Formats: sequence, structure tokens, C-alpha cells
Amino acid sequence: MPWDPRIEPLLDRYPALRAVGNTPLVPVPIFRDELPEVEVLAKMESLNPGGSLKDRPVLRMLLGALAEGRLSPGKTVLDSSSGNAGIAYAMIGRIIGVPVEIVIPDNASAERKTRMLAHGARLVFTDGLQGYDEALREVHRRWAADPDRYFFCDQYSNADNWRAHYETTAEEILAQTGGRLTHVVAGVGTGGTVTGLGRRLKEHDARIRVVCVIPEAFPGIEGLKPLGGPEDIVPVVLDERVIDERVPVTNEEAYRMCLRLARAGFFVGQSSGAYLVGVERVARRERRGRFVTLLNDLGERYFSTHLWD
Repeated sequence: MPWDPRIEPLLDRYPALRAVGNTPLVPVPIFRDELPEVEVLAKMESLNPGGSLKDRPVLRMLLGALAEGRLSPGKTVLDSSSGNAGIAYAMIGRIIGVPVEIVIPDNASAERKTRMLAHGARLVFTDGLQGYDEALREVHRRWAADPDRYFFCDQYSNADNWRAHYETTAEEILAQTGGRLTHVVAGVGTGGTVTGLGRRLKEHDARIRVVCVIPEAFPGIEGLKPLGGPEDIVPVVLDERVIDERVPVTNEEAYRMCLRLARAGFFVGQSSGAYLVGVERVARRERRGRFVTLLNDLGERYFSTHLWD
């Protein structure tokens, strides 16, 4: 799918970034015997060059800022991340020649931290026990203290975040399915995926159901926000009106699904496992339908965690 016309000239300047997007949509047959009238299809987002879905919004946010002059020479890109967006920032920042600083919980997987450092990003750690929202609070503190030093990309409120999924991820899904699907299942990290997919797919067919998986508050699921308590920071870009159903998923359910997927040949991280838990729960109730979801990244990114214990 073509990107926004503002950034096409920049993709010509940095052709390696054209590897982002256009990922395959593949069948995931793990429920076929039990639910023969349910078809499950998943976007293989680990095939993006940064290894995750987050390459899409980060590319659009950074190149959009370059095109508009908001990201100027001498500025350092600043944002918070639980890991995958941080990798995308570090990789794309290195390609376009801008320094990157990421605020990240200290309990993020070692593999993610190593990849960001390999690309030359500077990491600032917050207490993982205080959750991802503490990283959000810290990144705002750092930006407020030195606004002239930073370009604060702010993926939580940057409209280019959801537009990346509206213009590429959703358009690819429509092309790959011929526009025929009944459900899309995802979750909320920054809110960009659910918002972009939900808006575009419902424009195509208002009957498509948007299912959002909701992790437990503790120990949580890396990359996903619970959105269950009054203290939870709700992303500005999240359009909750597109969500038709919320499905609670525990850490253990996501882990077990990751193992089940691995036995079927899909080696993915815990947020992908959580999405398939959501697919299964709705599919068992409905007994039929064409479900589309996302495999956000690879299981290798979590070897240092308890996921594969």
C-alpha cells in the first residue's frame, strides 16, 4: 500500500524504509477441528525490518515530522516505549540520521533493550513495578524540563500513529481478504492499531466487529494496557467508539496460547498470544466467522522473560 504523499519523497531518500508494511496475511488453523466454520487469518508483522507492528506508526510519525519541519537538525527524538516502538525509533532514527532517547520500564525484555542499544539509542529506565504509565510520566517530565533539546514524538497523542494503520494495515487487510471479514481482534498499547483499523474497516463495512483484548493490571501483558482503573492513562489517539467488545485476558492465558501457537509453527510474543485468546473466546461463542488479527512480533524477543519457561 502507498504511504501518505508527504513522506513518499523521503522514502525515496531512505529506500530501506520501503521494507516496512505489505506483510502477508496467513491462515492460523489452530481452531479448525473444533470450529470448522471459523476462519482465522493473521498479519505477520514480525516481517517488518524492526521485527514488529510498531515499524508502521513510527515510520509515519518520524517521516511526517521530517516532512513538516517539526523534526529538525540537532533535535533528539524522545518517546516512551515498552520495547517494540523503541526498537522502531532506534532503527529508523539511525537510518535517517537523528539521535533517539527512549524511556522504558526496566523490566522490559533484555532482547528488546539490546536491539535498541545496538542501533545507538539512549535508554532511560523507570521502575517496572510502577507499570508502563510511569514511563509515560517520566517522558513528559524530561520533555518539560528541556523542550529545546527534544522532538517529543508522543505516540500516545500523535495522530500519525493511528493514520499509519488506517492507511496501510487496514488497507492491506481489505485487499488481502477481498473486503470479506467479520471480526478484527487487537489490543491497546498506544491505541493506534485499534483506532486505525476500526475506523477504516468500519467505513468499508459497519458490520465488522472490533474486539479489543484487555490484560489484567498485574502482572499484565507486555505491550498492552489494562485500561481498567481510574488511574490508568488512556491514550489520546484511542477512539473507544470503534470498539464493539472488550475481552479480558490473563497473563497465563496469553502464555499458554503462545505455546499452542508455537506447536503449530507460529513463534510469537505474548501480545500476539493474547490476541488469539480473544479470537478463540469470541469464535467459540459465535461458532462461525472470518477473524483477522495481528502477530505483532517474534517469540525470540522474550527469551529472557518467563514466557518460555
